[in-house]
Amino acid sequence: MRLEIRELVIKATIVPDAGSATPQTSGATSGGNNDVSPSEQLINTCVEKILEIIKEKDGR
Repeated sequence: MRLEIRELVIKATIVPDAGSATPQTSGATSGGNNDVSPSEQLINTCVEKILEIIKEKDGR
């Protein structure tokens, strides 16, 4: 089965590193895991959004 993604919206906020302050990502759903790097959080968020789109398409 072939999957075609026609629209993919990625929103990201880049926060400069402020010493010991931990940057927070507003859209991340990592469950409060601080061991995950911001790039991994972005990838996880994108994967979750894509899976939601696939589930919506299957429900049609």
